[in-house]
Amino acid sequence: MGESVVEQDRKTIRVCHALLEDPKFHSLLLRIDHELAEQTRADGCRCGGVLHRADYPRKPRGCPRQARPQHSSRLSFCCAQCRKRSTSKSVRFLGRRVYLALAVVLVPARRAGPAPAAAAQLAQTLGATRRTLQRWQLWWSEQFPLTPLWRAGGARFMPPVPTEDLPGELLERFTGPAHEALTRLLVWLSPVTVGAIELREGC
Repeated sequence: MGESVVEQDRKTIRVCHALLEDPKFHSLLLRIDHELAEQTRADGCRCGGVLHRADYPRKPRGCPRQARPQHSSRLSFCCAQCRKRSTSKSVRFLGRRVYLALAVVLVPARRAGPAPAAAAQLAQTLGATRRTLQRWQLWWSEQFPLTPLWRAGGARFMPPVPTEDLPGELLERFTGPAHEALTRLLVWLSPVTVGAIELREGC
C-alpha cells in the first residue's frame, strides 16, 4: 500500500526542516541573491549614476545559528550621484521582515496540511509564535493577491491557485526535488521583495 496523505505531509515537513537546517542550501540562496544584486548594479540608477554597495544589516530569524552570518545583510546599493537607494530582489528576505522568506513560505504552507502537529513543531523550532503565523497567513490571503506579481503571474497557473489556499497550493505547483522546487518558488517570488506591498513590521 502507498503512503497516506498524512504520512506524505509529515515526510514533506521533515524535508522542509532539513532544508532550513542545511548550510549548503543557505549558501545557494546567498549566491542567488548576489547574482540578483549584480543585475541591479548592471542596470544602474535611473539618473545614470554609478551604484555603490550599501548593504542593510539584518538579524534574521528562522535559520540555524551557523547560517546567520550568511544572512547578516540585505544586499543594496546607493547612487553616487543622486544618493537614491536601489535594493535588489532577494530569495532570502521578504522586504524588511525579521524572518527569512524560507520560513514565511514553508510554515504557513504546511500548517494548513493534514499533519498540523508536525507543522506546529516546525514553527516552534523557528521560534514563530501563533500571532506571527497569523500575520503571515493574513499577508498570503489578503496582501499577496494584490501584488503586481500575483495579478500578472497568478493566472498562468493551470488549474488556477485559489487565494485561500496560498501558499501551500502554490508551493505544490513547483515540482521536482524539494530544494529545486523551493528555489524556483523563491526566485519567482523575488519581485515581491522590492514591491510596495510587503509584510507588516514585526512579521
